[in-house]
Amino acid sequence: MVKEFLYRGIPKEELESLSLEKLFMLFNSRQRRSLTRGITDGKRKLIEEIKAAKAGKLKNPIKTHIRELIILPYMVGVTVNTFSGKEFQPVTITTEMIGHYLGEYVITNKRVSHGAPGVGASRSSLYVPLK
Repeated sequence: MVKEFLYRGIPKEELESLSLEKLFMLFNSRQRRSLTRGITDGKRKLIEEIKAAKAGKLKNPIKTHIRELIILPYMVGVTVNTFSGKEFQPVTITTEMIGHYLGEYVITNKRVSHGAPGVGASRSSLYVPLK
């Protein structure tokens, strides 16, 4: 049996039918403030692309640099290629991502693997023979 996802006690179907004002009241204060201050043109264009992809009208994958978009219930099921600073990484939006930012799911830094220290890197390397 698959566990049903509930966002603050409300199932996904009811979340999609809620008005935006009631949905905003379920979010944290930071997300509420961001959404009530208005949506920029770039975010609006991305939302329209997501709606078109959800309806099946869009053939090309969605690519975006906008990482500060808050994931809303109607975006579930769409794959968005989000820029990590170097490359676009695909993010498939699931129900557990509702209320989070899109950029939270794309890592922007890699693990550092240090090599051997070079000459002059430390005081003891003065006495290391070069050959």
